Amino acid sequence: MSPKNTELKFLIIFLFLIFAPLVSCTNSQPVISYGFIQLVLYQGETGVQEHFSFFVLAEDNDGLENLDELYLYSDREQLRWKITSEDWLHHTQDGKNWIGSKSIAVQNGSLPRGVYRAVLVNKGGQSAERSFIYDGVTRFAFPVITVTEGEYNINSQWPVNRFVTYDSAGNYISTVTLSSLSGRFSDLYLPSSVRTAALWAEDENNFLSAFTNVVPVN
Repeated sequence: MSPKNTELKFLIIFLFLIFAPLVSCTNSQPVISYGFIQLVLYQGETGVQEHFSFFVLAEDNDGLENLDELYLYSDREQLRWKITSEDWLHHTQDGKNWIGSKSIAVQNGSLPRGVYRAVLVNKGGQSAERSFIYDGVTRFAFPVITVTEGEYNINSQWPVNRFVTYDSAGNYISTVTLSSLSGRFSDLYLPSSVRTAALWAEDENNFLSAFTNVVPVN
């Protein structure tokens, strides 16, 4: 082989090693394997506020670090929410990767029901799309909790009720599923660092939940 042909051969190999990773990244197609929307009711200053908890099961052959943006659209209402890789929540369960947000909301009124469209975009500009239908109807009144001298009493028709506990600085400590809607906090054997608790009521079958303000535990 002549020196000129040898140089050409090495040049081709060199260019291939440089550009092959770039081609691989830009040609990778993201996938939304599954997704869900859950309605979360919060106890706001002016009444009950609605938020969506929105997550998708995301895949990309180049890894999750190649994913860049996640969008949720309500085309009928001309609404759009953009969630970047810096802002989305990442949760791994059973080896599967979920990304999304718990803060989908509108400034005034309720979130629209109907068809939503999720769009996932990677750093190479490739995208995947999947539609969801959410027609959630709140079946139960917002729960109410009262506390008197270390005893709690809960007015709730929700199927599942839990206490989410926090320390004096507002840091999360633990979650306790309640078997009774009334009792003493001391009977729940909470960690000694717990100072406040919020009630998390849930209708798991219909993707609905309610979250109250915190109350003192003693």
